[in-house]
Amino acid sequence: MQQNQLIDPFGRIVDYVRISVTDRCDFRCVYCMSEQMTFLPKKDLLTLEEIAIVCDSFIELGTKKIRLTGGEPLVRRNIMHLIKHLGTHVKKGKLEEITITTNGSQLHKFSDLLFEAGVRRINVSIDTLDPEKFERITRWGKLDVVLNGLDAAKKAGLKIKLNTVALKGINDDELSSMLNWAGEQNFDMTIIEVMPMGDIGSENRLEQYISVSEIYQKLSQQFSLIQSTHQSPGPARYFDVANTGNRLGLITPLTHNFCESCNRVRMTCTGKLYLCLGQDDNTNLAVALRSGGKDRLKSAILEAIGRKPLGHDFMIERGLSNKAVSRHMSVTGG
Repeated sequence: MQQNQLIDPFGRIVDYVRISVTDRCDFRCVYCMSEQMTFLPKKDLLTLEEIAIVCDSFIELGTKKIRLTGGEPLVRRNIMHLIKHLGTHVKKGKLEEITITTNGSQLHKFSDLLFEAGVRRINVSIDTLDPEKFERITRWGKLDVVLNGLDAAKKAGLKIKLNTVALKGINDDELSSMLNWAGEQNFDMTIIEVMPMGDIGSENRLEQYISVSEIYQKLSQQFSLIQSTHQSPGPARYFDVANTGNRLGLITPLTHNFCESCNRVRMTCTGKLYLCLGQDDNTNLAVALRSGGKDRLKSAILEAIGRKPLGHDFMIERGLSNKAVSRHMSVTGG
């Protein structure tokens, strides 16, 4: 066992960090946030230079994969400075991979730059191929902009995986056609259950929720889905889609807890390190870094990993707030 590995109390090697670089987003997806969002004051966010120091420290402690998320990470000013910095670690072999989760709205501008910086794989959130439905789900988004961005990403050489949140009565009737389309485009696709995080205003998660296990049963009647040996650093279970030659991932935090193999921690754009997506325990890395520099930062990371819990307690039930944790996914990092 390498001495620089981060090991949690259950013997899991924590080698994957997801970092939200901003809570701001140019969409207002109905399952993610309220339309009238109040975002954090910019002064509360870590600077890109501070995020780079945090990333460097994690890499020195054995982190192999870093994902930048948001909000929408590509709307943060000068974000390419950070991505290029992380890309140097990839090129030197110190980091296996840097990936980005994006809503696709900025890909027409950034795809070539991302590839040049060392990014080879991105996740793009898209929940429908119907333009009117897309506007309904995202409130502010335009489907044609995202599709143009996907085309630019393909041309740049980026491997693309679609992330699709299953929404009962909204897009559950087109998931099979989306899976077909993904295959035609040579995209893998992951379907995700609604997660009870943050206030989403007048929307009701109980009405949005549909079990991805139910979705799987329907898809398996139309596609030949073969349990895949593929493993990613994320929580998805994968199936090879024989019809298309691509993969289908399922993320089922509610119907099939994925915690037993968790190798991830998440840092917010304000520097709080959350050890579990579905719990509130955290360590303030911003305070550690600003008060004691890199040595204190590393000590804080090690102490935090030492209390990482076994798993989350996500639940959606009638009579409950349908909000397991108060923070939004955009703050935590998807």
